[in-house]
Amino acid sequence: MRNLWDEADCGSDDALHCCVYGSRLLGGDRSLVLHGGGNTSVKADWADITERSVEALYVKGSGWDLASIEVPGFTPLPIDRLHDLLALDALSDADMMGELAAARLRHDAPQPSVETLLHAYLPHRAVQHSHADVILGLTNVADAEDTLAEVYGDDVVVVPYVMPGFDLAKAVQACWDEQAHEGTVGMVLRHHGLFTFGDTTREAYARHVDLISRAEAFLDRVAPHEPPAPSEAAEVVLTELADLRRSLSAAAGRPMVVSRHHDDSIGRFVARPDLADLAGRGPLTPDHVIRTKRTPMVGRDVDGFVAAYGEYFARNGSRSDDDLAMLDPAPRVVLDPGYGMLTVGATPKDADIAADIYRQTIPVLERLEDGRGGYVALEEGHLFDCEYWDLEQAKLRRAGAPRELAGQVAVVTGAASGIGRACAAELLDRGAAVVGVDLFPAVADAFAGPAWLGVTADVSDHAAQADALRAGVERFGGLDVLVVGAGVFPGSSPVDGLDLDAWRLTLSVNVDSVAALFRDAAPLLFRSPVGGRVAVIASRNATAPGKGAAAYSTSKAALTQLARVAALEWAEHGVRVNVVHPDNVFDTALWTDELVAQRSAAYGMTPEEYRRRNLLGMEVGAAHVATTVAELCSDRFGATTAAQVPIDGGSERTI
Repeated sequence: MRNLWDEADCGSDDALHCCVYGSRLLGGDRSLVLHGGGNTSVKADWADITERSVEALYVKGSGWDLASIEVPGFTPLPIDRLHDLLALDALSDADMMGELAAARLRHDAPQPSVETLLHAYLPHRAVQHSHADVILGLTNVADAEDTLAEVYGDDVVVVPYVMPGFDLAKAVQACWDEQAHEGTVGMVLRHHGLFTFGDTTREAYARHVDLISRAEAFLDRVAPHEPPAPSEAAEVVLTELADLRRSLSAAAGRPMVVSRHHDDSIGRFVARPDLADLAGRGPLTPDHVIRTKRTPMVGRDVDGFVAAYGEYFARNGSRSDDDLAMLDPAPRVVLDPGYGMLTVGATPKDADIAADIYRQTIPVLERLEDGRGGYVALEEGHLFDCEYWDLEQAKLRRAGAPRELAGQVAVVTGAASGIGRACAAELLDRGAAVVGVDLFPAVADAFAGPAWLGVTADVSDHAAQADALRAGVERFGGLDVLVVGAGVFPGSSPVDGLDLDAWRLTLSVNVDSVAALFRDAAPLLFRSPVGGRVAVIASRNATAPGKGAAAYSTSKAALTQLARVAALEWAEHGVRVNVVHPDNVFDTALWTDELVAQRSAAYGMTPEEYRRRNLLGMEVGAAHVATTVAELCSDRFGATTAAQVPIDGGSERTI
């Protein structure tokens, strides 16, 4: 491990600012900290509003990521009060967190880490804690005590596994009294991670680097990890993946996102003959269990996994004094020689977190199993305690109630601009994972975040459109919502001056591409865990054509008829197909200021009057269309199919 500390980057001698800097160094290394794991602290004075000084512990607040933490992410607490709590013989989790919350010296500070009392106990100003992979590699073996002694001698205090909280702080006290001495530079918590400390964060970080490096050198010597050979991913049958997603969603009791992952490391791991045994022993640390479940599902037998999870719950439910309700039994990681690795989550972010964790897990399992005589996980009772620990569940509850379309997957064509982009934005806002398809490369970066996948493709190229659909299904697992937004308007031309090339292009984009998309998407929509929903963006011209727009009006009329036939045929599969007919949506690329000026002059109106030339006297925008589309794809319109909805402010021609 490289020491990345740079005084110029740190830029301050202030103890808290140095702690922030050191925390970011620690949190920026994925082999040390993943998704909320780890915590840091520093002891420094706190001055209240009366300028009275109190000796305080500034500890990482719950919910903050070490990689990006800032000063407000540290909670100041009075050291004396923390020592009072440490003097107690027993303290429940609820009482401990209540006392810590009440002791905060800043009213708006976050809830402090569950390991606050441990930080308070350690007799050093600065403390850093990580869940380092290599430390777990030293402790998740049968001869962990001998291994730690060989690597560190008596430089570190070794603590057996105890669940974080008051009991762990008391266990550390006992082990510290027995093992610590003037030369102690760190502390290893078995199946948990590494603590280092010092008079400054810089010193604590340097000790972290040293102890990690010593572990790396040892493992490289006794259990070298060979790089995997190149491994090609098999092409998955999309309907099989959609079927599996439907089964996983049924097990979870809600629609789930399923993301496929494959690289050389995953390919080698899923090809192991002992895959089920090795992967079935448990996670590297109990902290992972709320994200990955205790074990992955090996293969595709969802019913078998669900039954096994129920047995696991029955075996361990009596460990708690509380009346526990079983969590959903759906796996969060699936390992399969054909698929590679699938990760499952209520949102794409959740699925990605599971992927990040298991990618880090694979090389540790391989190294310990193949080079250290066997991987040994924590026994399942302790894992169960952590999975059903209320303080761990609180981490998930902080995300709040799921949004309306959480877990659902949408494909939107024409998503780089105009109505298509507005529809994508509305679906994202309602919680859907969205695949945006557009001819323009800007679609890739139209939105940020794990719920967005932008794919550049010309919808009139049927193979390219099918590839875009495949990319979306492999990223999110299936298809629930399809919004047809791609389209072209070739410009005005009378029928007797019709440009046949423009005619063919218009029908190719506006009709032929949708026929191909419907053909390819139908089997996926049929397998939606919530019932497929389709919204087709046609036009007022489909029902009330205008002069000079033969190609456009004809194509939109044909598109509407195609949607009506699809509604007739797909209803038996639970798929709803509805059409919207916008008119004069001026905040799109089609309507430039020059075109509005030209058209308004032809009608003897000002541009403002022209924009509002409808019965309601309002300007219709892309957001109006997007809201209607999203509503038609929601459960509120669960009894509606084959509808045609105008979005035009009221048009006498349409009426």
